[in-house]
Amino acid sequence: MGQDIKLTASDGFKLGAYRADPAGKPKGAIVVIQEIFGVNHHIRNLCDRIAAEGYVAVAPAIFDRIEPNFTSGYSPEEIAVARKFVANPDWPAMLRDTQAAIDAVKNEGPVGIIGFCLGGSVAYAAATKLSGLKAAVGYYGGAIVRFADDKPQVPTQLHFGEKDSSIPLSDVETIRTKRPEVEIFVYPGAQHGFGCDERASFDKASADLAWPRAMGFFGKNLK
Repeated sequence: MGQDIKLTASDGFKLGAYRADPAGKPKGAIVVIQEIFGVNHHIRNLCDRIAAEGYVAVAPAIFDRIEPNFTSGYSPEEIAVARKFVANPDWPAMLRDTQAAIDAVKNEGPVGIIGFCLGGSVAYAAATKLSGLKAAVGYYGGAIVRFADDKPQVPTQLHFGEKDSSIPLSDVETIRTKRPEVEIFVYPGAQHGFGCDERASFDKASADLAWPRAMGFFGKNLK
């Protein structure tokens, strides 16, 4: 369904991306921000699912500045390698590359953003700092608590797992307290990465609740 494309950021950097288009006239567009595993099979599959919902989906390769075309699976060894990309994340660069993706699809209609893991934090930061968005959804973004003093400029929805070892519930409560306007869901028993059916932490019951909530949120706000 999709194809590999190139995006150009505001500083002239060219990065890769995966784009999937719906069969008919798009209802809008959704930018998909990767986990620490690159624009891999899972992220491409999510783009295809979003296209099937009627939106143009584009996933910018936000690690291209560090290692072009990096993708990874989910074995413990691969996870250890992927973590090196976020030891000292360059948030401004990731946001420039995210803005490039937003700009690439803004002619398709209203634009939303959805991100997972690292991408969940990027999606939240994008909602507070970038232009051209109408809605934002973040799944298990560990850095969101650090950005919680920044108010999203668009309706924002967040998803967390109750048993996420990297995001304590106290962080979720801090976000909830600082940002009462943000819609937050916590999934009982779910771990980090519960929405990815290729990870050991996949929780089908939670994933099957979260996805319709996210798509419904976009349906309401991407008008």
